[in-house]
Amino acid sequence: MLKRLLCIIVVAFAVYAFTPVKTLSELQISANKRFFTTADQKPFFWLGDTGWLLFSKLNREDAEKYLDVRSKQGFNVIQVMVVHSSKETNAYGDSALTAKNLAQPKTTSGNNPNNAEEYDYWDHIDWIVDRAADKGLYIALVPVWGSVVKESKYTPEQAKTYAEFLAKRYSKKSNIIWMNGGDIAGSEFTNVWNTIGATLRHEDPNHLITYHPRGRTQSSTWFHNEDWLDFNCFQSGHRTYAQDTSAKDLKYGEDNWRYVNVDYHKTPVKPTIDAEPSYERIPYGLHDVTLPRWTAADVRRYGYWSVFAGACGYTYGNNDVMQMHKPTDKGSAYGSKGYWYNSVNDPGAKQMVYLKKLMLSRPYFERVPDQNLIAGKQGTRYNYLLATRGEKYAFIYTYTGRNIAVNAAKLPGTKVKFCWYNPREGSFSKAVILPKKSVMNFNPPGQPVNGNDWVLVLDAV
Repeated sequence: MLKRLLCIIVVAFAVYAFTPVKTLSELQISANKRFFTTADQKPFFWLGDTGWLLFSKLNREDAEKYLDVRSKQGFNVIQVMVVHSSKETNAYGDSALTAKNLAQPKTTSGNNPNNAEEYDYWDHIDWIVDRAADKGLYIALVPVWGSVVKESKYTPEQAKTYAEFLAKRYSKKSNIIWMNGGDIAGSEFTNVWNTIGATLRHEDPNHLITYHPRGRTQSSTWFHNEDWLDFNCFQSGHRTYAQDTSAKDLKYGEDNWRYVNVDYHKTPVKPTIDAEPSYERIPYGLHDVTLPRWTAADVRRYGYWSVFAGACGYTYGNNDVMQMHKPTDKGSAYGSKGYWYNSVNDPGAKQMVYLKKLMLSRPYFERVPDQNLIAGKQGTRYNYLLATRGEKYAFIYTYTGRNIAVNAAKLPGTKVKFCWYNPREGSFSKAVILPKKSVMNFNPPGQPVNGNDWVLVLDAV
């Protein structure tokens, strides 16, 4: 009986190993340079999750579960660190590097998951990337985390050899996005980041490349004009307004829409995205675990603010999930107390798809940010209103459920159809048609309070 069971298991893994991998459409930049598209020019709204330690912490069974949940929830991009430590090992004890040398990835001959002598760190990454493709997920690979380069002082020559290895291994994978950098300012080890970016571009010209910067900075500060950078990223998390006091950083506080404004007006035009806002369940400012933690309402606010300001998508994060915290861990970062397999279903994660649903409900590529839709005061901090529109529609987001005065003349026609979109439930209220006036006032459901967020949806009639 046991022999038969083992045979079944081996056959099952053999099926995994030899089943053809689903091919996804390689992503492209839209004609207006603001968004992503598939190869057949269909809109691609980036809805990402920071599964940073997926490759190193999860075995095949758990990785499969994680990818399955995120795919069913509507996510389409997973951001992952390839090498998070010079001593990196995965769930099977396989090392990423030989002698902690970035230029010497540790590989074996063969890639049979049933043979420990053949199945190495990189084979495990291959397996996860392929399983992600089968579930319609793109993988944004961070080649090497910034702190690793800083600690080991890797040279541009080592970086070039490593980037060539990555490009050769993954250029044929259809679901790859390159996310250079890794929580570090581009002013540190600039030659290394430029070398990685330029090498990836030369060796793998078909996949998009960006740069993941340190907190409260943006890739455009250092790399906007580099040929290898296809789109910009910024990291708006994880401080509150009161905590954002660093003299060397932009003092935008929680106003992540301000980063979008900066990138949106740069030339040449490139898409931009908040690749790391404050995470659900993580303490304000990260390090003091006695402070309050960011909630689902907060991650919604970051999402709608940045997208309505002109971003091409949004990346969600969860404290327990990003580090794949599990019961066997000896400790956790940033006061994580929950486990990834529970927190993957937190309210904020489930609500993210509603943002994607709304943005794809109207003509996508014509959308522009337009604060002129708002009549009167736009508000400050949590009372700030964000407006975006297409040729015959407009969306205005309020985080607090405050009244909204609209310059309706921005829309064509003599009548306006309006309804309310609920970011917590992904539902539209019953639509009402009104005669169009130069200024129209709308009062969201409920009393004004943080987290009573709504989107006013206007369609020209």
